[in-house]
Amino acid sequence: MSEMNAVFLIGVVALVTILLRAAPFLLFGGSRELPPAVRYLGRVLPPAIMATLVVYCLKGVNFSVMPRGLAEPLAVAAVAALHLWKRNTLLSIAGGTVCYMLLVQWLLV
Repeated sequence: MSEMNAVFLIGVVALVTILLRAAPFLLFGGSRELPPAVRYLGRVLPPAIMATLVVYCLKGVNFSVMPRGLAEPLAVAAVAALHLWKRNTLLSIAGGTVCYMLLVQWLLV
């Protein structure tokens, strides 16, 4: 792939990304009422996506091999506890990631 093709490809990807991110504001912005289907999806998709990510992250963990199988459930518990405490998704994910990395690098070697 030539440099010009790469630059063109990056430009197209950036434009599509910007349009996709702007689409909800263009379609539903202002004072218009959201359709019931959109409100429903906005309510149920975030927990469904988080549950799918948890299953995906834990699918390859061998819980019978200690202590390697211990870090993952402890990090998941840290994410849940942080989220119940602060109700901040970014803090919960970052805190769980830091907890997991500390566990696998220093404590559960």
